[in-house]
Amino acid sequence: MTVESFWKFKRLVPVFDTSCFNALLRTLCQEKSMSDARNVYHHLKKGFRPNLQTFNILLSGWKSSEEAELFYDEMKEMGVKPDIVTYNSLIDVFCKGRELEKAYGVVAKMREEDISPDVITYTSIIGGLGLVGQPDKARDLLKEMKEHGCYPDVAAYNAVIRNYCIAKRLDAAYSLMAEMESKGMSPNATSYNLFFRVFYWSNDLRNSWDFYGRMMDAGCLPNTQSCMFLIKLFKRHEKVEMALQLWNDMVEKGFGSYILVSDVLLDLLCDMGKLVEAEKCFLQMVEKGHKPSNVSFRRIKVLMELANKHDAIRNLSEKMAIFGSSIRAPESMDEKDCSDPVPSL
Repeated sequence: MTVESFWKFKRLVPVFDTSCFNALLRTLCQEKSMSDARNVYHHLKKGFRPNLQTFNILLSGWKSSEEAELFYDEMKEMGVKPDIVTYNSLIDVFCKGRELEKAYGVVAKMREEDISPDVITYTSIIGGLGLVGQPDKARDLLKEMKEHGCYPDVAAYNAVIRNYCIAKRLDAAYSLMAEMESKGMSPNATSYNLFFRVFYWSNDLRNSWDFYGRMMDAGCLPNTQSCMFLIKLFKRHEKVEMALQLWNDMVEKGFGSYILVSDVLLDLLCDMGKLVEAEKCFLQMVEKGHKPSNVSFRRIKVLMELANKHDAIRNLSEKMAIFGSSIRAPESMDEKDCSDPVPSL
């Protein structure tokens, strides 16, 4: 979206005021088109009176602390008073850029203006401390929050757990999860994914499986990222039963991406010669209204041809035709066709 597009849009709207200006800037920021947002702001700001919302929208989109500081300075020059959203955006960009001293400076300024840091403020700083290798200091911040009357939520705990997982200090991470539960907060899928990521990269099948069971027992449904960490690890270890258990749970409870997980699952089942199971999973997916990938479809067809299962091939072809595509089985398949890469996490 360009400046010209804005003027075209303005001609279509009877009253194009600052709220419209802000809405269009928000769209650019959400699309990560920050250079366009900056250009639009500078070209059109004389025609509108930028307000607090305008600057908060722009500040929330920047990853560069220099750009954020420029807009913050301009905001003050125009006499627009910052609020907690403004300061939290500045703190977030400083922390992500590992500029912790600047972040602490903003917190001090907030307190000077009688604006109390909230849980978002502290969570950003916790993340920044993790980036500079200070997970223990981040944990201490949980106590400091309470002293200032601000109580950690699940996101704040997840930020500290993430720091310990990055530092490979899993005992401390486990302890924090237990502490969170003792305070009546239920870990969410993000909490578990922090551990699944460590288990995946350390090739730790046992702890992944145990943690998956713990997650399901707690009534926390995995999300797509959880499923991908698990199914890819199961495939690596050729654990068909574990993979099918995950799939059956997905079908029964309706979590995760059938399309992404099925690509890895069907690949595993075909590798292990589990054609009956592959056909069943394929049909379950279709019954749920999801189209299996063409790569998985072709591979199952080839194996069925080798097993002379022509009725099954016809059935699967009819199912695929529902989605508007009917693929003829190739006479031969090279290795490349059988090894469709799984989307990265």
